[in-house]
Amino acid sequence: MIKCTKLFIMWFLTLISYLAIIIQVIFVTIAIAAGLYYLAELVEEYTTIAKKIIWWMNLGTFILYILLWIFENFPTSMILCGIVAQLTHFVILRSFPFVSFLSLEFIATVVFITINHYLAFSYFASVYHAFSEVIAYFTIFLWLVPFALFVSLSANDNVLPTSIDGTDADVVSNYFSKRSKKLGLLTVFNYAKESLLPVRTKKGF
Repeated sequence: MIKCTKLFIMWFLTLISYLAIIIQVIFVTIAIAAGLYYLAELVEEYTTIAKKIIWWMNLGTFILYILLWIFENFPTSMILCGIVAQLTHFVILRSFPFVSFLSLEFIATVVFITINHYLAFSYFASVYHAFSEVIAYFTIFLWLVPFALFVSLSANDNVLPTSIDGTDADVVSNYFSKRSKKLGLLTVFNYAKESLLPVRTKKGF
């Protein structure tokens, strides 16, 4: 009887720990979503400042790649692909916040992100590095600038265009006709907020 009681207590505490982990994951997810929503609103409000910040982040990553090549024994392929990826980011920033998903530079950026992740996983799977070093590489070299560009995609929705494919069509009419086709991060969050949260209506007296 005593053994059964102890066994039940052990399983009970284990279930409680699993429940606590699930609650923590939910809270962390909500916090990340709220932070992304706030960052997307800041980017839409201060587009010029966001462009400068991302530009300097990209330049810093570019310099870190060169220092990584000098001071560490990382494969040359990883360094070269990383440097080329930063160059594609600079090309995207030339027309920021206008980003075309079908443009050559955007497709090249996605391709190099994929290649860099493959090379990084292959290298760290064969050569031992501390977990903190692996996370540092992925965070700073692979995720920082692409993540900033991803958050900034919603700024493209609120900037008036100056021309329409070289034609003389009505720019403002075309702009408002495309407002329903927004694909930015902030648009996704707004849609989720309207779908999941109840809408408060003011009572008329």
